[in-house]
Amino acid sequence: MAEDEVAGDGVVAEERGGSFAPRHTRRLSDKILIAFHHACDQADYEVAEDLLRILETMLTRRVVSPDSNRRRNIESLVAAHERLWMLKHPEAQER
Repeated sequence: MAEDEVAGDGVVAEERGGSFAPRHTRRLSDKILIAFHHACDQADYEVAEDLLRILETMLTRRVVSPDSNRRRNIESLVAAHERLWMLKHPEAQER
């Protein structure tokens, strides 16, 4: 009789004997990238820069185990840097 409940933050909780045990469905780096885009959407570029720095630290530090998604993660990081730059320099889009 286990039922799943999905919270808005990507956490799934499974009911087991009346208690809920959270099961995370997204990696921390994915959540930080989502928060970065949310900050950009709200034009809070200072927070977006801080989140991008944190994400960059996470993705570029020496990895203990090889990650098959590393290339995709780095591409997402580059795209995020490009988005922030374009938002902070709208005159570049006019050219």
